[in-house]
Amino acid sequence: MNPNKVFFYLILLSTIFIAFLGNSSCAVIVPPTGGPKDTLPPRLVLANPHNSSLHVSGNKIVLYFDEYVDVKDVSANIAVSPIPKVNPLVESKLKAVTVKIKDTLQPNTTYSINFGKAIRDVNEGNILRNFTYVFSTGSYIDSMEYSGRVLVANTGKADSTLIAILHLKKDDSAVVKERPRYFTRVDSTGHFTFRYIAPGTYYLYAMKDDANSRKYLSKSQLFAFADSAVVIGKKNVSLTLYAYAEKDDKTSGKTSGSKSGTGSKPAAEKPKDKEKDKRLQFSTTIKNGQFDVLDTLTFVFANALKIFDSSQLRFTDENYKDIRNYHFIHDSTNKKITLVYNWMDVLDTKFYLIATKEFAQDSAGRKLLKTDTIPFSTKKESDYGEVDLRFRNLDLSRNPVLQFVQSDVVKRSYVFKRSSEFKIRLFEPGEYELRILYDDNKNGVWDPGEFFGKHRQPEKVQPIRNKLNVKANWDNDKDIPLP
Repeated sequence: MNPNKVFFYLILLSTIFIAFLGNSSCAVIVPPTGGPKDTLPPRLVLANPHNSSLHVSGNKIVLYFDEYVDVKDVSANIAVSPIPKVNPLVESKLKAVTVKIKDTLQPNTTYSINFGKAIRDVNEGNILRNFTYVFSTGSYIDSMEYSGRVLVANTGKADSTLIAILHLKKDDSAVVKERPRYFTRVDSTGHFTFRYIAPGTYYLYAMKDDANSRKYLSKSQLFAFADSAVVIGKKNVSLTLYAYAEKDDKTSGKTSGSKSGTGSKPAAEKPKDKEKDKRLQFSTTIKNGQFDVLDTLTFVFANALKIFDSSQLRFTDENYKDIRNYHFIHDSTNKKITLVYNWMDVLDTKFYLIATKEFAQDSAGRKLLKTDTIPFSTKKESDYGEVDLRFRNLDLSRNPVLQFVQSDVVKRSYVFKRSSEFKIRLFEPGEYELRILYDDNKNGVWDPGEFFGKHRQPEKVQPIRNKLNVKANWDNDKDIPLP
């Protein structure tokens, strides 16, 4: 071959090789992109026995899905009806969910297993919500349904943690001693539906069931009952139940304020600090040197008082002139003393409370170490808002009471009498929920029901959808239509 051609080919090959090395060293390795994120829940592809099977006599059910699945929180999610004495064992492996029935199946009975939120795929955690498997030990599937609603009586709101149950027995004791025939869960709007139930006469209840006992075991438990039996098989009327707790441990009203006065200590201290500090400990409802005239001026003591001498506690104006026309009220625990005075007439006014060492002594013998002077001023009129609310379609014959609520605590209430208007010159600014209490016994407060013996329903409360935002130094005027 011609030497010149050989040299040309060598140069060409070298150039190609160098270019190849350069490109490979600069290349960015990009992993292959996957498809869109999986958002679909698992899908049942096979069941053994198949869904809606008849004449089932075995104790094992296997459900096969189209992807790997897991089951979570079985006891909190899975609902079996009729309610068994022993709950089934539910397990998952690869693409299968196995249900092992531990109870003896009743003859000619339709069973339903609602899995709630228990079944989900392994990779993305997509939940197969409320998947229900149904079978019968007889020759047909019961197809009756019954729907209703549960609201919490003293708020008018739904509570999705409640369950609804159907009993076969009329006796009051059945809700305490026996398992119901059927149960179902309440949704976020308070609605419930029983499905695959047999025709017959039932007694309907709803309750809070943290222990999964399906029983009414405590008066502090939210509980509701229907006034009459529910007959399944006829044209059923949907009922609304009102849940109540006979004992409510929640405290209402305003809490005590922060520390006031040089000799005062906050009530909440560590035990070791209390042992070292021999001074009388109390707080007041005066906050940062200001007193809300809509509040009550209260002394709150850490321990019950053994001695309270009102003559050793002076209440004066800014010139240290003694105030008249006030008095003190003791509560039953001897831990609270309230100074009662007509505060509404003394807006934007300075006062002093002067307590000598002898004004009070608690059960441990603690006193003040020296005279304590607490200066304070009442709030100005501009610190409050004026409120004028007019309610349309308010039924005055039902003894309505308007409730102003913050954080589920009734801060203020007003009894309607001859008019459906609420108007007040001084109102504490803030955002409030509004509710209408229908006060059956006219005592001004909500009363729970009583099931055993009396079968008395609780008083009902109607929530108002829109909140009221009261602004200071503002005329808060509003028309509120009621349904």
